[in-house]
Amino acid sequence: MSKIVSEIRVQAEPFDIDSEIESLTSDRSDVGAVVAFTGLCRNEGGRLSALELEHYPGMAEDEIRRIAADAAERWPLTGLTVIHRHGRLEPGAQIVLVLAASAHREAAFNAASFLMDFLKTRAPFWKKEHLADGTSGDWVAAADHDDTAAKRW
Repeated sequence: MSKIVSEIRVQAEPFDIDSEIESLTSDRSDVGAVVAFTGLCRNEGGRLSALELEHYPGMAEDEIRRIAADAAERWPLTGLTVIHRHGRLEPGAQIVLVLAASAHREAAFNAASFLMDFLKTRAPFWKKEHLADGTSGDWVAAADHDDTAAKRW
């Protein structure tokens, strides 16, 4: 069985996708596929100037590790990287990166999709809207479609 390389981080700084893929695959001949998902901050049709993401340090990383471990049990993966940002993010900014590596594409695609579905429903992050008119908006409620997506697993 191949060694699973895992990197889990919660950080304020942007990430470099190419560097993260290189770190995950460097000197590895067992990786045949890497699926990357990058989530970006939307402006919600011009309504938002920023989205503020909060988390409990330690708790968020632990839950992401549990989700990643679940994915590694379900699919024959060689590596996983999950980076979730926090702080005030303007439209177009990176929010999350999920990299799933495997010998074959199907496992990598499934694991990346699984990870995102469960990051959306189980990872303890809170999002507050900052509106384009300069006012603070609401805390973003959980979306029913995210729960529905997670149930498929």
